[in-house]
Amino acid sequence: MSPTETFLPPKLAKIVERFQRRSNPKQKYEQLLWYAKKLPEMPESAKTADNKVSGCVSQVYITASLQDGKVCYQGDSDAQLVKGLVAFLIEGLNNLPPEEIIQVEPDFIEDTGLKVSLTPSRANGFFNIFQMMKKKAMGFHLGASEQ
Repeated sequence: MSPTETFLPPKLAKIVERFQRRSNPKQKYEQLLWYAKKLPEMPESAKTADNKVSGCVSQVYITASLQDGKVCYQGDSDAQLVKGLVAFLIEGLNNLPPEEIIQVEPDFIEDTGLKVSLTPSRANGFFNIFQMMKKKAMGFHLGASEQ
């Protein structure tokens, strides 16, 4: 890995590659909608103010739990395309130790080529979802280092 290259977990790298292979914005949207369909249902009880992603036009919720030293995310959105972005991030970051998630820089968002296809508010929302997931991982990391 060169100094300019950032760390990407293997699953996330694979998803980014998948999006890079789709040159047509319509195909990228279809890929996101496919991810949205695969996202497991999130319980209504988890849709609380603490789990709401701020800075998103859509309603977006992310929860995280720590199981066997790995972060397990759940998420949902009321907009299908945004739900696809949530699913994309969950698929790429789920079941990783908090330390690995914290190392991931948001550069990969640019690499997907999605930014051109998304409205500025959606692209910003994608970044905010990622930041919230990272923040939740940081909470587990800090909690573990305080024990």
